[in-house]
Amino acid sequence: MRGLWVAASFAFLTASFSGGQQTSPSVPSQLADAQPAPVKVYAVGPGVTTPALLPLNLPPFPAEKCKKKMDGEVELSVIVDADGRPRNLGFLHPLSNDLDKFALQIVAADRFNPGTRDGTPVAVGQSVEVSMQACLEQTKDDAGKKAFRLRLRSEPVQALAALPHIPEEAVLAPVDASWKDSDDGALRLYRVGGGVSAPVPLNSVQAEFTDAARRAKYQGVCLVSTIVDRNGMPQDVRVVRKLDYGLDQSALDAVRRYRFKPAMRNGEPVPVMITVEVNFRLY
Repeated sequence: MRGLWVAASFAFLTASFSGGQQTSPSVPSQLADAQPAPVKVYAVGPGVTTPALLPLNLPPFPAEKCKKKMDGEVELSVIVDADGRPRNLGFLHPLSNDLDKFALQIVAADRFNPGTRDGTPVAVGQSVEVSMQACLEQTKDDAGKKAFRLRLRSEPVQALAALPHIPEEAVLAPVDASWKDSDDGALRLYRVGGGVSAPVPLNSVQAEFTDAARRAKYQGVCLVSTIVDRNGMPQDVRVVRKLDYGLDQSALDAVRRYRFKPAMRNGEPVPVMITVEVNFRLY
């Protein structure tokens, strides 16, 4: 009986973009862009205090029963700046499901009493473990079709700890950083190379070989484009080269679950577009 082999490799777009984008990519000049000044990042230790998480201002949690529960813990890295705002969020230990997005949203909304060095507020690197109890609810979208949404069943629990491998300096990304311009919707992407490092995959998600493809002994390579944002999340995931028998949808589902260490430019996380080759092989 033949076995199945599914693998993914990454190709980084440096000169052109593909994937049927609805808006035109705007790639900043890596020479002309004004570069924000880096700040010193401290680790908690002698003379440096831990940032203190302020109470969350969350709405009441619905009391109705949950039909399908989704619980888990996600560990993130964060730099708490001198004003007590979370900056440069990234994954340390993701779950490869929608709780990863929830964890990012929770920590992005956090506010802190900042850490201090000899009494002066400073930027401090920390890890944050976010424990969540969530509920998957069935709803309907605007078109009346069945859809699902994830909501919290209880207040998340967050625990701060030391962050391994704290950079000596970092450029702090904007608090409301996005890969899309908020005014005109244009893509704000950087090219890998020329001072921009490539995003690094943090997990390995296996794309599923469909029964129909197996019966037809069908195999091939599906190309998927995605934007890896400042937090290492895949965004705007699209098929560039299709496969039949549902394998293109299987490839999309897998790439959406990838998590990355984001691309970096002079110490600042930046969004880039990549293509992912998902190889479906029978052997």
